[in-house]
Amino acid sequence: QVQLVESGGGSVQAGGSLRLSCAASGYTSSSNCIGWFRQAPGKSREGIAGIYTVSGYTYYADSVKGRFTISRDTAKNTVYLQMNSLKPDDTAMYYCAAARGTYCYTRGTDSDVFGYWGQGTQVTVSS
Repeated sequence: QVQLVESGGGSVQAGGSLRLSCAASGYTSSSNCIGWFRQAPGKSREGIAGIYTVSGYTYYADSVKGRFTISRDTAKNTVYLQMNSLKPDDTAMYYCAAARGTYCYTRGTDSDVFGYWGQGTQVTVSS
């Protein structure tokens, strides 16, 4: 059973930075797409970044491109999301999710393909 545990959320002022972590366990395959999603109150879930565990291929939504960086530590089975230049619009619950296979290349922002989810970590950005 794959388990994902997020951490690193918190409150920060606009322009600040946070680093989220997603610790994974229970993988039965080394080929996975790990995605970060976020959902603000009253809004739909948004796929913002992802990384393919084999190649390190990454993708970003336009809303975070240039500000957020996703990376992985294979030895620790952990994926990170470094968030810089945070804006109030980035306020949301952030989730990491895992999908077996190469979905990162085709449907990385589609939450329907991700079968495993963490519990989420709240990020609040004040102006």
